[in-house]
Amino acid sequence: MSIPFELPAEDRTVSPYTGYTRAHWEAVADGLLAAAWRWGTPGGALLDLPGRPSRSGVRSDGLEGYARTFLAAAFRVAGADGDDPHGWLERYAGGLAAGTRSPGRDDTESWPLILDHDVQGQPMVESASVALGLRLTAPWLWKHLDEGVRDRAEEWLRGALRHTPAPNNWYLFPYTVAGFLESVGRGDAETARVRQRALELLEGWYRGEGWYADGDGRAFDHYNGWALHLYPVLDAHLGGDREAAGRYGERLRAHLDGFGLLFGADGAPLHFGRSLTYRFAASAAVGLGALTGHTPLSPGTSRRVASGSLRYFLDRGALDDDGLLSLGWHGPYDATLQPYSGPASPYWASKAFVSLLAPAHHPLWTDVEEPAPVEAADRVVALPAPGLLVQATRGDGIVRLHNHGTDHVRPHEGESAAEDDPHYGRLAYSTRTGPTARENVADNHLAVEVAGRTSTRRRVHPLGAGHGDGWGWAASWHRPVFAAGPPMVPGLRVESVTVAVGAYELRVHRVVGAPAGARVRQTGWATGPGEDLVSELHALHGFDPEAGRVRAPQGTAYTRWAEVPRLTGPADGTGVHVCLAALTDGTTAGPAAEAVASVAADATGTEVTWSDGGARTRVSFDPVRVTHG
Repeated sequence: MSIPFELPAEDRTVSPYTGYTRAHWEAVADGLLAAAWRWGTPGGALLDLPGRPSRSGVRSDGLEGYARTFLAAAFRVAGADGDDPHGWLERYAGGLAAGTRSPGRDDTESWPLILDHDVQGQPMVESASVALGLRLTAPWLWKHLDEGVRDRAEEWLRGALRHTPAPNNWYLFPYTVAGFLESVGRGDAETARVRQRALELLEGWYRGEGWYADGDGRAFDHYNGWALHLYPVLDAHLGGDREAAGRYGERLRAHLDGFGLLFGADGAPLHFGRSLTYRFAASAAVGLGALTGHTPLSPGTSRRVASGSLRYFLDRGALDDDGLLSLGWHGPYDATLQPYSGPASPYWASKAFVSLLAPAHHPLWTDVEEPAPVEAADRVVALPAPGLLVQATRGDGIVRLHNHGTDHVRPHEGESAAEDDPHYGRLAYSTRTGPTARENVADNHLAVEVAGRTSTRRRVHPLGAGHGDGWGWAASWHRPVFAAGPPMVPGLRVESVTVAVGAYELRVHRVVGAPAGARVRQTGWATGPGEDLVSELHALHGFDPEAGRVRAPQGTAYTRWAEVPRLTGPADGTGVHVCLAALTDGTTAGPAAEAVASVAADATGTEVTWSDGGARTRVSFDPVRVTHG
């Protein structure tokens, strides 16, 4: 698809995989900013982009437009050591003066006040982008403002320090505001207290292996990279704090050791978790690692992943005819969105431009691009801390993520089927498919059917994960939750294990406590017409032998209409259900129906013998144990 602004010529010498160079990143930043500023208010305080408003309202959305694009401008100008050929900083300086003149007023320019997250919280989110933008550009913007404007800006920003954030990554927003104020000599006991509180919470949310939970629950998603790592690591980098840089930088390095694998050969990040309309912000952690040196990826690999992600979306219609980022994935797609998403929300993608803080002579830009991890070799990697299993195949460039540890149920919440979230509750996600919409048949899901009612999967309890040479496993259990009638069936429990071998996924479920007459439904990957994808689901034990296909008319973020393979079978008391799933391009693996030579199963587990080489996979329950060889 055409891009509505001019880009430099590709350079396939230094960038043989993507053709993109640092000049492309600057041109994209400039193009995005020019398109967005066409919708600015006369004083430049609000960028009222066209589209449906978020739940926070039009004024908050306008602030969002200012703040999130300011972040892109700040990375662009700071990375060029203050060179600002398009005069972006002058516009943002004017907007800062206008927006803070009388905050809270219902006029053309005034910014909304920052209040508690459950009252009027969105401005707190945007305060972090404003503060970080001001910190990055302080020598060229802040230092040239009138003292009155600086005082007004500080007073507005301090609203973030004096109100309650949401109980998750939001605590890093006042942390970032306080960091800016301290960097310009305006710190005090209030800023110190806010920063200490955020870092205390961050310690509690750290689960090891480079992964943070987004709050006190088990939400592991892209917020790890574009928030929970980004803010503390960049703060330490900008402040020259070597102790903090070492502590948080080593966690970023560990995170990228697994996260770096979650990009397909086509550049797509994994379609998983909330706020996916932020698109290429997914590469922010990769660029930050390259900038700070806290990464296991080489500079050439880092650029290939980051530029690949940027180009992936630009080539697939992420920009509308006006050059604006749409609300969706490739193009507009409502099922990707959350109630807090507004017209300017996609501009959190600006975080990807942290890469521009690396100057032109940095190896991130001068080294020749190297293959992305998925292009280097087949990989199966277990991530026990978040309870995830990564399966990447070089031949088709697809990365799959098997979810046995993350959900979006906060600790104080009950498990309600009405709150089912397709972006967290499914068993598997990939770089080539999206989950089906909530109103359609669920893909990659094991449902228990009781008296005509089918279950959802809400709170996920991990049971372990591990990997060996070319294979890996992850396991979890959950209580099936029902939308109609009683929300749970007494004693009903599902224990699930995924074993990844090559491109195949052995899915083993033990259903415990099923009432008489219950049935199970297992679905596979959702694919659409015209896609070069093959989605297979083959029954091995406990399912009826023939698989059917179910339509999902709302499609996914990748296709406007989809089909999902489905198996069904009886469930009574305690029983084991085994099947083989595969998502490929049709050339990297043989038919799933021919991959297994034999299977034996009972209520304690299963043993599968593979056709190729005769390897055996044994899955046992009580406790869960998996062997392969």
